[in-house]
Amino acid sequence: MRLVAGRTADPEVLAAAVRAARAASDLVAALPEREVRRHTRALLDGVRSALQGDGDPGPSALAAAALLGSDRAQQGVPVAALLDGFQAGRSHLVEAVIAEGRRCGVPADELLDGVTRIDHITITLARRMVQEHRVAELAAARTAREGSLLTLRHLLHGEPVESLTAPLSPTGQYRCVVTAVSDPALAGPPEQALAAAGPGLCGFVDGRLAALTGTVPVLPLDGPTAVVTPPAEPSGLAPLYALARQALQAAESAGLTGLHRLADLALLTATPADAELGALLAGSLLGALDPTDPFHRELAGTALAQLAHGGRTDRTAAELHVHPNTVKYRLRRLRELTGDDPLTGGVEHTAHWWWALRSWLA
Repeated sequence: MRLVAGRTADPEVLAAAVRAARAASDLVAALPEREVRRHTRALLDGVRSALQGDGDPGPSALAAAALLGSDRAQQGVPVAALLDGFQAGRSHLVEAVIAEGRRCGVPADELLDGVTRIDHITITLARRMVQEHRVAELAAARTAREGSLLTLRHLLHGEPVESLTAPLSPTGQYRCVVTAVSDPALAGPPEQALAAAGPGLCGFVDGRLAALTGTVPVLPLDGPTAVVTPPAEPSGLAPLYALARQALQAAESAGLTGLHRLADLALLTATPADAELGALLAGSLLGALDPTDPFHRELAGTALAQLAHGGRTDRTAAELHVHPNTVKYRLRRLRELTGDDPLTGGVEHTAHWWWALRSWLA
């Protein structure tokens, strides 16, 4: 039992279980990783507490399984995809326990007994999870909202819709908004803000809160990251939605918050698609710098901030909380070390430096 408790509490086992669950189901993989991690951690805690107790999942473990089933139903993840991810995570846990048990010399009979107990616990959790998934699906199906949500998902996935009803029109122009909100419990305020920009539809698509709106919504600058596309007719929304999801991922990786227009994120979205080329640029332009040297990282960070502020030293200094002369000194040292200047040259030269600096710092 100490062995199992240690493995279920191991951050590496948690991370590997999350990877296994996402690899086993494309729909689970489409969810934000932190969302899968949140539920996986709760279920591992439930397995550990059950093994340390009388062998049956307690109220907290059953509640975690119920929440997982309910959340995935609201996020539009079918129960089959949910079970694929759950079973992959369970299999990884069992394999980790067996491997560690063998390494520690635990007798085979005791290992088998432990795995059998884990199976009993996970089967109980899976039943509760499926039950709550079904309850949430039935509750949604009894409301008009479910029909609107299905329409939204069909439109954004490029699937045929028999007929559009109010508030949408086949010839209307709508903007697609994709947000970083993945927890249904936190969807209230942003959903109200998106509805205020209507007429349109709003709900969870591929695990994230999304909407079709008539105008650009007003969202807090320090709120969850969100991307809004240009307006298009319903038949042309699916490609924009796919681009918006890529842009949202890029914006989150860059630490951006609030609402951003899709076009404004074009470069930020396109460059991560070819990480090898970015690394090649970084090696070519920044080969003289050592990524483990804090001072060299300061030089690169300062140059990237200077590019972001259009070469304005005062704005760069304000962002970095340093004196303008410090900015000038760092840029001069960067020029001396690399033999090049990120701030001189044409558009292509500047873009290459921007890409190289981001890749090198990452």
